[in-house]
Amino acid sequence: MEITEIIKDSFMFPANNLKALAIYIAITFVMGIIFAGGIFSGIGAQNSALYAVLSFILFIIAILVGFILSGYEIDVIKTGIDFEDLAPDFDWKADLIRGIKAVIVAIVYFIIPAIITLIVAFITNVPGNIVSVTQYINQTALNANGTVVANSVLEMVPDSVMSGLVGSVSITLLVATILFIIFSFIQVMANSRLANTDSLGEALNIPEAFRDITRIGVGKVIATLILVFIIALIIGAILSAVYQQVPQLSILNIIVTPYLMFFTNRATGLLYSDIA
Repeated sequence: MEITEIIKDSFMFPANNLKALAIYIAITFVMGIIFAGGIFSGIGAQNSALYAVLSFILFIIAILVGFILSGYEIDVIKTGIDFEDLAPDFDWKADLIRGIKAVIVAIVYFIIPAIITLIVAFITNVPGNIVSVTQYINQTALNANGTVVANSVLEMVPDSVMSGLVGSVSITLLVATILFIIFSFIQVMANSRLANTDSLGEALNIPEAFRDITRIGVGKVIATLILVFIIALIIGAILSAVYQQVPQLSILNIIVTPYLMFFTNRATGLLYSDIA
């Protein structure tokens, strides 16, 4: 499909499946209430073991519901891959299992760039540079009997030491940004592979998930996902401006956020359909 067709179809998909959207919204709302109940029970847990147990149970239930919603989001991707016009029905057991798989995929595709970023941080000596700057700050404050202000403390740190910290942090942040962007695109392919095969092994096949991007077309994948992101960002910005004028309307997020979930996952499925 062409990019414009993907966007048009995806944006209309939730509007054409209001019943499924309403159910998703209701489940999300219930999960929020359960989670809030867990928080309030946790506050009361300081005085009662019963509240602690209740809080734990509510949090577990909320997590399980979250898994179900994550699994359903994978189902929405599948509708795009198969060009199904109707949203999928909720299958609680299957969606729970699929949701757990999706969370595992997200963790793996997050941990890899995180580990590489940590390695880069040590290679560029971020910890050592932080210690060096901290030592100068502590010594300066000690000599000034703790009365020196923050700006003057930083000015007393030698330029070479401060440059070392800024340089190492800048390199690490640059590498981290690039890695997380790349793995975010690959994770989209991984979720699509999970939707298409229902196989965790296929979803965690990082080399093949990366090749899926080239099979579809790097330009098409980047352009489509960025356009989807921009549309969601514009809608969010418009609504934020409205909420500032009428705060009560912020309740619309209960509808808008699920709508955008349907939209983004449907677009992902249609994008992946080129090679499914």
